[in-house]
Amino acid sequence: IMASKIINLRYICLFLIYIVGAVIAGRDFYKILGVSKSASIKDVKKAYRKLALQLHPDRNPDDPQAAEKFQDLGAAYEVLSDEEKRKQYDMYGEEGLKEGHHSSHGDIFSHFFGDFGFMFGGSPRQQDRNIPRGSDIIVDLEVTLEEVYTGNFVEVVRNKPVAKQAPGKRKCNCRQEMRTTQLGPGRFQMTQEMVCDECPNVKLVNEERTLEVEIEPGVRDGMEYPFIGEGEPHIDGEPGDLRFKIKVLKHPVFERRGDDLYTNVTISLVEALIGFEMHIHHLDGHKVGFNCAVFKLVT
Repeated sequence: IMASKIINLRYICLFLIYIVGAVIAGRDFYKILGVSKSASIKDVKKAYRKLALQLHPDRNPDDPQAAEKFQDLGAAYEVLSDEEKRKQYDMYGEEGLKEGHHSSHGDIFSHFFGDFGFMFGGSPRQQDRNIPRGSDIIVDLEVTLEEVYTGNFVEVVRNKPVAKQAPGKRKCNCRQEMRTTQLGPGRFQMTQEMVCDECPNVKLVNEERTLEVEIEPGVRDGMEYPFIGEGEPHIDGEPGDLRFKIKVLKHPVFERRGDDLYTNVTISLVEALIGFEMHIHHLDGHKVGFNCAVFKLVT
């Protein structure tokens, strides 16, 4: 009987150790993102971008767990895309991460894509078209043909004017209103007057922010990547948009025509007569070999 109790006690201890270990481990961020523990930062970012579009609550209105899944995805990306946090997570699990150093998951996605309004067919600013907006900014983003072929992440430092509260009041929301004045019995005069509200004073302060643009493989020349709300500010309204316009640089060897690559090869007359073998370095560095038979010369 005593031996049986000892065995049962061991099983209970093992069970408790398993439960405690599971609690300490927390969520499996690698599983949430669908990447291996050896995945690079670039792989993590690609996986996050793909899953964020799939799991966003706006695209899954019938899923009661959509918001929770999206939050888990944001937490996983926040940790695995940061080298220091990733080391802590690998060693101690989610509970081992220091508290108080996590940014908003919404800010992460905004930093990555701009705003969800563009992604899902609408923008919050469209709800009230009377709200004034700042000007849009369009910036050419030069990329190489190698980046177009393999894909890449480009970081752009943006010095953005941001409205901050300042002392005092200012006139705002100015508008024309009709005023009726009685001049006498049965006599009225209607005039237009400028009417303004009193708003807290603001000042524009430059803030540096790093935006990340994903150059997707096969991106077309002239395609735009928008970042909603990253354009010129408007004191009484919303900021405009910042749009990065892809400009593919001319390549010294290859020329893109649609989805095909073309290159010119110079050969000698002897090679044209007897045939030749040649290797060409592709855009991603691998060699492409081909064997050319005798050419038929046209005279």
